[in-house]
Amino acid sequence: QVQLVESGGGLVQPGGSLRLSCEASGSIDNIYAMGWFRQAPGKERESVAVTTSSGSIHYADSVKGRFTISRVNAKNTVTLQMNSLKPEDTAVYYCNVALLDWGIRTDYWGQGTQVTVSP
Repeated sequence: QVQLVESGGGLVQPGGSLRLSCEASGSIDNIYAMGWFRQAPGKERESVAVTTSSGSIHYADSVKGRFTISRVNAKNTVTLQMNSLKPEDTAVYYCNVALLDWGIRTDYWGQGTQVTVSP
């Protein structure tokens, strides 16, 4: 079993910054990737930023240059620094951990944290 504990999020004005953090615990011996997804009302969940165990990082085009994902392997923690926030960044943000065991991928999700960007 894998547990994900998220922190951060909240209400911020356009142009402001927020930092999200997610700590994974439990049976997490074979982490393939850690990252953040988001889902806005009426829209599908989308990938925001993902970092893999090989060190590669992928950002959604809409957040490139504004968001930074970081992973602390020793603590199985992944953070998302969000700068220059825009109203369109408003969404529930979910931490994701993907395990890869014998070629089989299993995804785990945090409970979600609300990010609201509004004047």
